[in-house]
Amino acid sequence: MPRHRPNRELRRWLLIGLIGPVVALNVALVIVVANFFQHLLTMVLVAAILAFLLNYVVRMFKRFGMRHNAAVILVFLLTVALFVVLGITLVPNLINQITQFTGRLPEWLNAGQKNLEFLDGWARARNLNLDIGRIIANVNGQIERQIESIAKTSVSIALGTVSTLIDSMIMVVLAFYMLLYGDRLWRGLLRLFPTEFSVPFNQALHLNFHKFLISQFLLALFMTVTLTPIFLIMKVPFALLFTLFIGVCELIPLIGAALGIGIVTLLLLVQNPQMALWVGIICLVLQQVRDNGIAPKLMGDFTGLNPIWIFVVLLLGLQVGGVLGAFIAVPIAGTINSTIEAMTEPKSELPPVSIL
Repeated sequence: MPRHRPNRELRRWLLIGLIGPVVALNVALVIVVANFFQHLLTMVLVAAILAFLLNYVVRMFKRFGMRHNAAVILVFLLTVALFVVLGITLVPNLINQITQFTGRLPEWLNAGQKNLEFLDGWARARNLNLDIGRIIANVNGQIERQIESIAKTSVSIALGTVSTLIDSMIMVVLAFYMLLYGDRLWRGLLRLFPTEFSVPFNQALHLNFHKFLISQFLLALFMTVTLTPIFLIMKVPFALLFTLFIGVCELIPLIGAALGIGIVTLLLLVQNPQMALWVGIICLVLQQVRDNGIAPKLMGDFTGLNPIWIFVVLLLGLQVGGVLGAFIAVPIAGTINSTIEAMTEPKSELPPVSIL
């Protein structure tokens, strides 16, 4: 027996050494495929998320005695009506604010340049070497580039709006078919895998996405609905654009809130430092209420992951799929973690759970 021990140790270390390159090659292959089909995958994922959320409304109607197909059709019509109302009321105002913001950005940068020049003069008068001249030179270059790109930006916004409208219609229709036939397709895919894997994976996926999607959307809605009247009362420029931006950033866990609030505060800082200070304070107070009062009750520790791993997963999702990749990276990582834990625990009878 002792003679075979070195061979076993050698095979063990060779296996460990091969795991790294194999995993790296598979990750690289996934990234290449994801980049090639990025637009298609984005539309499918957004449609799946939309179907997942709309399915709660379908279930609500089914509790009142409606059949599944009738409930899905009713929810589809209500969703289309909501998109039409938003397209008529909210979207034109948002596009108008984006266009105005693009046109006024050089003016804001110019105001920021003057503030930097004042700070540079103040530092030189006190023999402080802050090297603000390089920052001023960068601001000047940014102003020139923004002025040159205003016309191009206006055209791209118009073309992007038309393309986004078409993509939105396709995703709504795709979500409608997912509500009708997604459950059947999902169960068929799960049958391709062993029960020891498919059952815990199905439960973990449903649990993680259920808690994550619902909680993140509610938290983003809380920040958007709360900040909109506050920004309007304070007469913050481009209030609708900034509140929606903060709300969208809130969908990204861990870093989204700081990212959205920080960018909006910095943009306001070059225009009105006093308003930027108040906006930053109000946003931070609301973020504390969100993080310490609302988020723990909605989310809890649903992933079971260390915060450091969550941060790494976010960066990986951002690298592979952009903002959408960062949004779904955490529940996917939580699903993998929960599945592995369930498979390594003692076996127990687990009832199947539908993803929709």
